[in-house]
Amino acid sequence: MAMAILKDSNIRLTFDAGMDGEGKTIYKGKTYSNVSKDATANQVQQAALALGGLSAYSLSSVERNDSSEII
Repeated sequence: MAMAILKDSNIRLTFDAGMDGEGKTIYKGKTYSNVSKDATANQVQQAALALGGLSAYSLSSVERNDSSEII
């Protein structure tokens, strides 16, 4: 039977950086690595909101990306 072992976790914050000359929304992203593998969704959200508050742009979305090794 195959098993998945969580190797790495990171979060990607996407910010709304305004509009371009054609009226399309400009998005900017920032990825943070080495997120605790045991962090809950609420903990990740709290960290993302705290980090997003440090930006000049408004936080648009937060994604968590986990990578696992299948053995």
